[in-house]
Amino acid sequence: LLLLQVLVSCFWLGRSEVATSFESSCPQFFFRETPPNEALEPENPAWICQRYKNQYYFATLYDRNRRIPVYSAYLYQPQPSRRPKTWLVEPQLMGPTYPKSMERERTLLTNFNVSLEQLSESQAILQDYKNLTGLNRGHLNPSSHHPDFSSGTATFTLTNIVPQYEKLNGGAWKNYEQQTMIRMTQGCNTTYAVVGAVPGNNYIAKGRVNKPSHIWSSACCEVDTSHRKAWAVIAENDKNEVHLLTLGELEDRLTQLYRRDQVFLFDSDCPRE
Repeated sequence: LLLLQVLVSCFWLGRSEVATSFESSCPQFFFRETPPNEALEPENPAWICQRYKNQYYFATLYDRNRRIPVYSAYLYQPQPSRRPKTWLVEPQLMGPTYPKSMERERTLLTNFNVSLEQLSESQAILQDYKNLTGLNRGHLNPSSHHPDFSSGTATFTLTNIVPQYEKLNGGAWKNYEQQTMIRMTQGCNTTYAVVGAVPGNNYIAKGRVNKPSHIWSSACCEVDTSHRKAWAVIAENDKNEVHLLTLGELEDRLTQLYRRDQVFLFDSDCPRE
């Protein structure tokens, strides 16, 4: 009986997701409320409806084993706002009894009797991203794509970042986020973005956090009720180059990289050509 109790508690600690699916909990961040298909799902996933101060701001599929996000999905609503200085973590990845909103590491350690070791078992922590050489904390969902300070702050969770090549993050990728997106979204009423990372063969933090081989971004915009347009980019995570693609080209490229089923990032009403 004792062994059974231990096994049950381990199951809940290992599998307790912030959500069981995006469709049931935060579908509003996906075009036609349709998340990417299962072809990108990792072995040990967590579906996170990213919540800050009791409000949902975006959605992240998180890879618990590699401690990086697979993708983050959000609505593109850029407005000038000051950049936060605080980094947050996701308490619920430790288990269902912890807070549902993202918190600072320090808050969890002091107010919730959580050890750093306990927190680090479920996700990346600040220590993992210290003393990086040639890499920095690369947002999938960037704060600059959000309309105010609270929504921008919500992107500063360690479940939304990957080890990204420093020159790419501050160079061609930044140009895509801040210039190309503005140009491509001209005439769009609503733009849905899904930005992801392909797991690589290398790790940082003594094997704890995966360094992706590629970073990619995709968007589907509604021009009006009957017209939509879509686009995508991909970058190798050791070069300062971003390649503009059609949505269909990116889905095919991801299918090749993952070597699994055909990848579909958006509902079929988003144009692939």
